[in-house]
Amino acid sequence: MAWLESVSCALGCPPNDEEILLGRDRLHALPGNFRIVRCRTCGLMRTNPRPTLDAMESYYPEDYGPYESTKVNPSKGPPTRKKRFLKLLDTDTRKTPQLPPGRMLEIGCASGDFLHQMACLGWQVEGLEFSAKAAKAARSLGYPVRTGTLEAAPDPKEPYDLIVGWHVFEHLHSPVVALQRLHGWSKVGGWLALSMPDAASWEFRVFRDRWYALQLPTHLYHYTPKTLREVLSRGGWALKRLFWHHNPNNLLHSLRYCCVDHGWDRADAYLLDVVQGRRQRYLRLFLAKLLGTLRASGRMTAWATRI
Repeated sequence: MAWLESVSCALGCPPNDEEILLGRDRLHALPGNFRIVRCRTCGLMRTNPRPTLDAMESYYPEDYGPYESTKVNPSKGPPTRKKRFLKLLDTDTRKTPQLPPGRMLEIGCASGDFLHQMACLGWQVEGLEFSAKAAKAARSLGYPVRTGTLEAAPDPKEPYDLIVGWHVFEHLHSPVVALQRLHGWSKVGGWLALSMPDAASWEFRVFRDRWYALQLPTHLYHYTPKTLREVLSRGGWALKRLFWHHNPNNLLHSLRYCCVDHGWDRADAYLLDVVQGRRQRYLRLFLAKLLGTLRASGRMTAWATRI
């Protein structure tokens, strides 16, 4: 089986690329070096060569964070004081348009916490998940979840009012084709909500191959607001709003990569405490609010409507 493949620009531009950087898998420490190139015609960046669709599973260990970290709160009661405080700080990174409940599909639903959240709000939810283990966990909550890829998924029996994908879009091999499929699955006037790293961020320029959000080689495309708008348009969607997440993780983990590379163990230990420790939670919240307000967190959510 071929593990890597070279591909041309997803927007169909003639071959005219420039190399941006060469990096490695820092998240799971799997072997290999991977190159990011930018199309000189449209500016879209991609990992090239990249793992083939068949080989991709090898780069997602069973303990991959999005599969394991999901926690479902069965309570449907009123918001707690903590939830009201976090809402005030705007730390929710999974924003959706204010719509009346209808049919919703989540691409990459992991273990089902967002499906559960939306079901509690009255939505009829369905999920699609690459990991068999995570999909089984989501189905155990009582929600219909298919196991497999977007490329191989069957068409739904009824169209959706809302389709969401949280940090999934950058993993797709054929983004324009995927958007066209989602366009066909959506109702007229339907909405799409996608989150992904912002490759126009100052963090990418500063940290380069140490930028946490690169996550080579599983992030196949590296979008900026400009290139995302063009890719959405080619897929039949019109970008309506962009939000930058109130989240400091890209910055903190990128700094940790720098510490590891330079052997700065004490600084790395301090940063780990900032990431995980209760004593540093107010510092995390301050950084989250600052970076999100300045559109500098390196993470963004897009809302788009079906053209």
